[in-house]
Formats: sequence, C-alpha cells, structure tokens
Amino acid sequence: MAQVEKRGGLLRKSSAYKKPLKEKVVLMYDEIFMTEDPSKCSPRFWEELFLMKVNLEYLEGKLESLDGEELMKIKENINCLFQHCIQALGEEHPIRVVNALQTLCALIRGVHQKNKSTSGFDIINMLMGFDKAELCMKNLMESLDSLLCAEGSESLKSLCLKLLLCLVTVTDNISQNTILEYVMINSIFEAILQILSHPPSRREHGYDAVVLLALLVNYRKYESVNPYIVKLSIVDDEATLNGMGLVIAQALSEYNRQYKDKEEEHQGGFFSALTNMVGSMFIADAHEKISVQTNEAILLALYEAVHLNRNFITVLAQSHPEMGLVTTPVSPAPATPATPLGTTPPSSDVISSVELPLDADVQTSNLLITFLKYSSIVMQDTKDEHRLHSGKLCLIILTCIAEDQYANAFLHDDNMNFRVNLHRMPMRHRKKAADKNLPCRPLVCAVLDLMVEFIVTHMMKEFPMDLYVRCIQVVHKLLCYQKKCRVRLHYTWRELWSALINLLKFLMSNETVLLAKHNIFTLALMIVNLFNMFITYGDTFLPTPSSYDELYYEIIRMHQSFDNLYSMVLRLSTNAGQWKEAASKVTHALVNIRAIINHFNPKIESYAAVNHISQLSEEQVLEVVRANYDTLTLKLQDGLDQYERYSEQHKEAAFFKELVRSISTNVRRNLAFHTLSQEVLLKEFSTIS
Repeated sequence: MAQVEKRGGLLRKSSAYKKPLKEKVVLMYDEIFMTEDPSKCSPRFWEELFLMKVNLEYLEGKLESLDGEELMKIKENINCLFQHCIQALGEEHPIRVVNALQTLCALIRGVHQKNKSTSGFDIINMLMGFDKAELCMKNLMESLDSLLCAEGSESLKSLCLKLLLCLVTVTDNISQNTILEYVMINSIFEAILQILSHPPSRREHGYDAVVLLALLVNYRKYESVNPYIVKLSIVDDEATLNGMGLVIAQALSEYNRQYKDKEEEHQGGFFSALTNMVGSMFIADAHEKISVQTNEAILLALYEAVHLNRNFITVLAQSHPEMGLVTTPVSPAPATPATPLGTTPPSSDVISSVELPLDADVQTSNLLITFLKYSSIVMQDTKDEHRLHSGKLCLIILTCIAEDQYANAFLHDDNMNFRVNLHRMPMRHRKKAADKNLPCRPLVCAVLDLMVEFIVTHMMKEFPMDLYVRCIQVVHKLLCYQKKCRVRLHYTWRELWSALINLLKFLMSNETVLLAKHNIFTLALMIVNLFNMFITYGDTFLPTPSSYDELYYEIIRMHQSFDNLYSMVLRLSTNAGQWKEAASKVTHALVNIRAIINHFNPKIESYAAVNHISQLSEEQVLEVVRANYDTLTLKLQDGLDQYERYSEQHKEAAFFKELVRSISTNVRRNLAFHTLSQEVLLKEFSTIS
C-alpha cells in the first residue's frame, strides 16, 4: 500500500503519478481567502469548519503571504471568520471550542504580522470591523471568562490562557496594542484570581495566569488608569495571595534547582579536577559556563505584587517545606526546548509538592528565601544583559521590601530564624563556605549577606554603578529601620565595614577610568554616610558596646583609605571642574571619620611609645579607644536616617518599558505551534455527542 505523507496542508501519496491532495480544512481556508462569502454556496460552511482539526501553520502562513492590499480585499471574510470563532466559543461541543480558540490564535498572530509592514491598515478593523469591534471583544472576553471560571476541561482553560497571552504579546510594546483597550474594559481579573486561589487550577495554569497578570498590569501603566493595577493593589484574599506566592516561589525554586544541578555536574567533571591541580587559576572562566536562563517574567510578577499590594508582603514569610527536599513520585516530564528568560512554565508536579503538610524534620523555607537564593545566582554575573536586568529588578524588589514596615518586622524577628544558603561567586582568595556550618538567623542577615557579597564581587572594569547605588540604598534603609525601632541585630558587621572600605579603595584606585563614565562621588558619599550612621546612631542598634568599639577599630585600622579619600575629594573640590560640588559634599561628610582618626591615632602612638611596643594588638588598640571616648568631639549630622522613597514612574519607567518589551517578545516566541497542539485535546474530547 502506498505510504501517505502530510506536509504543509497537503496529503500526498508516494506515487509520482498522483497530484498532491489538500486536506479539507485547507480547502476551506482557501475559500475564506477568496473575495466571495464561502457560506453562499455552502450554508453549513462555518458549522463544518470548526469540526475540522485546525492547521495553524497553513492559516498563519497564508495570512503572512498576502500583502496589505490583498488582505483588505478579503477583510469581510476575515471579519466573518473572527465572529464565527467567537460564536463557536459558546458551543456545547468542546471540539468546536478548541478549534475556535486555536483559529483565533492564528488569526490574531497572522494579521499582526502583516501590521509590521508599511501597509498601514488597522488591526481592529481588519479582524472585526470598527462597527462591530466593541461587541465582538465583549463577547470574546465574556466567553473566555466563562471558560476560565467553569469547572470544565483543564485543557480548554489552558488554551484560553494561551489565547490571552497571544493577544497580549502580539506587539513587542504591549502599550501599542490597541486591542488591549477592550481587555481593560472587559476585565478577566477575577478569573485569574480564581485560578490562583483554587489549588487544582493553580497547579495546571498558575504560571500562565501569573505571567498574563504581570503583562496586563503593564499596559499603558503611566498614561492612563489601568484597572488591573487598581484591582491588584486591593486584593486581600489570603488564599489568592498565597496561591500567587506559591506559583512564583515554585518558578524561582525550579531555576535555583537547575542551577544547582548544573553546578554539581560542573564540579564533578574533568574541569573541576583540572582546576584543583593548577590551583583554581581558571575558576572565573569555569564559573561563566554555568548558565541557566533567567526568568524575568515571573520576577516581574513578584515585583508588581510586592510593589502594588501591601497584603502580599505577608506572603513573603509564609512557610512551606524546602522545595527540592520534599520528594513525591513524579512521572518524567517531557523534554521542552530551552527558551529565553525562562518563560517555559515549570512542571505542575513540582508545584503540587510545595503544598504538602509541613514535616518537623524538613527545613522550612518561604518565598523570600527562595527569592534571595535566586538573586544570589543572577547577581553573580552582570555582564550578560538579561542577567543585568534581572539583577537590577532583584535589587528594586529588595528596595521595596526594605522600605516596608511590616516586611522589616518579620525580617528582623528573632523568632523567625532560617538557614539561607546563598550562592557565592568562586574567588581565588576565599574558600567555599560549607553549607552545614550556616547558622539560623533572622532573615535580614541573609539580605545583608547578599548585599555584602555583591559589593565584594563586582569591583571590575565594567563597573555596575547603578546596581552598587541600589545595593547601598538597601543597606541604608535596613539600618534606618534598626535605628528607628532600636533593633540590636547580632550580625557580623565587620564584614560589611570591610566590604565598604574596599569599595572606597577601588573607587580611588580607578578614579580616572571610572570618572569618565560615572559620578563616583555619589556612591562615595553614600558609603561615608553609612559609616556616619554607625558612628552617630550605632549605640542604638549595634548588638553590644564592643561592636561599637570594633567600628572605631576598623576606621582607625583603615585610616589610610579615609585619608586618601579626603585628599582626593579635597583636590577636586578646590578645582573649578565638573566634580567640584559632588566632591565637596564628600569632604563635609568625612568630618567625623577624620575627627575619630585624628583623635585616636596620636593616643595609640603614645601608648605604643610608652609601653615600648612596635605593633599593637587589636585588644590593645581597643583598650586605648575605650579609655579615650570621653575626650572625643563629634559633630551632629542631620538627615542620616532619612531617605527618598522608591518611585517607579519618575525614575524607572524607561527600564520597565524595555523589560516588558523583552518579556513580551519571549513569551510570544514560547507560544510556538507545539504548545497549541491538539493531540492531548483530541484524546480528552474523543467523543462528540
């Protein structure tokens, strides 16, 4: 028997003497692309069309092959097809609904592809006609809302979300997608919340729902009132917010797991043995090879939730078992192609595992810990543009958290102690910390550790000035809370002080190169004022009197760095150059640090001379410091515990527009033909009553 092959809508026998035969659905598509109404000759045309398996590739290809003028000639038929698709969504037979949803996807994408040319036709007019657009979109959104909220097929719900994602992401700049005006008017916000609050739906569709919500929130958010922003900001239902948090936590946890697996695979290989032999001289190069695509879509969803909804802050601390430690028997997931920005949803099996009851023997985690671990990975390498954007977004999220009173309350809560194993960049001069030695501490310690880690590991030629400024701001905001609430945090403050001084040394040694690109005095002033904060208010929030003594010891020990900084800013502030004002601010900020150095250094030298000691021990220096506090005079500096609150619209609008454009592009790419495959759907709806 001759073998039958199917290619591009053609059924072809292998015999060379037979002409290729077209599928019936392709023949019907061809009729739509004629100028005549296809239902004139065949009254049951539309009814039969939606019983046929959709050929997405052919339909989209056909739309793309026509020029603007040709497409306008068949506008009436396109409008008719669009309207019949919407009517079919109300059919009882699920096969018709499935085919209508997929046809709508192809129509929207195909027509939008044409709009990229200079044909100049309007998308809404081409798809629906201006006169019918409002009613069409109202009916479409109501049908999608009903399908998403119904207790019917999960596959249908999945297709509805895919269609909505297709609708939202057909343009790179979603704010230029005029069809979304109808999605604003006919809101599906409640349907998205229902998915997130209902565990079975959340496991199946939570990822798509969260990404869809994050994108809708960003539609013309600076130009007009976006109802999705308003509604998201007032959600207070615990189940819904926790559901959203679980989806985000799982997606970030999946990224962390993939990174850890690659890291372990890398360390166990030949390269690991080689680096051990040669003293890890290639360790930086080896590290660069460990790369997992970042997930900016889910990170954007976390940002919008934290930034817009005060109630979501409670979700950050909601405990659940450590993902990755809890194991459930799962069937192997099918391999999916790698996609940029991690826009592939994680497997639903892993989402379900986080909702198991807590076990006393299992390390508990929460969304904040998962996010901090994620941040520690993506902030390691900021040379890649996507990672730079991810790192920036992580720091913006931490900024919002550091400003929130309730978030600070649980960050500093002594009764909420966790082991947080942050990823640390391999460096030649330090050993990798053993995971088992990590102490249980309040969560703010992990945030500070992350900031210290960033400070230490990014002093490089391509200096990420913006990220450093944000990093220092996070530390400052946490200190302001500690000062205000008199929280005495048991933290190794010396590591922070040492990191800050080393950063100042880096700025000074690379003054010429850095000044060509950045105003380094803004950062230097922030660092100096952090020290001023410790000097002026440290007695209210440092854990012990000896911690305050150690602060003075570090300043005195590293006095040369502060002296050099003073010389540099004095030189630039006395010249009539562009940096005069910025440098003079640092000069004034150094007054108390210089007073400490000038007060204690002579006394230390005198102590050494009297006792005939060439080099004093730390304890001997501290003894001199404690004995001479009384005669030290410091100036009271105003505004050290004040800061400008985060504002997205005024300072970050350009960043978010570019970020959302990037996410939209990648979500669209990920909605490939295979994700809209009918194989599963046809099995589910194998009988038509």
